[in-house]
Amino acid sequence: MAHPRHRLDDAFQTPIRFSLMAALGHRTEVDFRTLRDLLEANDSVLSKAIGHLEKAGYVKVIKGYVGNRPRTWIESTMKGHRAYQNHLLALRAISEGILD
Repeated sequence: MAHPRHRLDDAFQTPIRFSLMAALGHRTEVDFRTLRDLLEANDSVLSKAIGHLEKAGYVKVIKGYVGNRPRTWIESTMKGHRAYQNHLLALRAISEGILD
């Protein structure tokens, strides 16, 4: 019987990456500025978190323009959403004392 902690995903081990995935929800596009303000993070910390999750295939970064101003949107991928949901299930199992 494996302890549920073995199902925790290392990609979500920092509070900012965990919070970022929670803020994105299921396939929701959110612009960088909104995420930064919502998560109360500075640009550098948020950029690093996005880069880490993008490398894992958990988020997609979309660059474009609104008028003549550059904008960046971030969206969770299906893979990222599933991984985040599995991570939450493992946390629930740990907190409720449920062992596999």
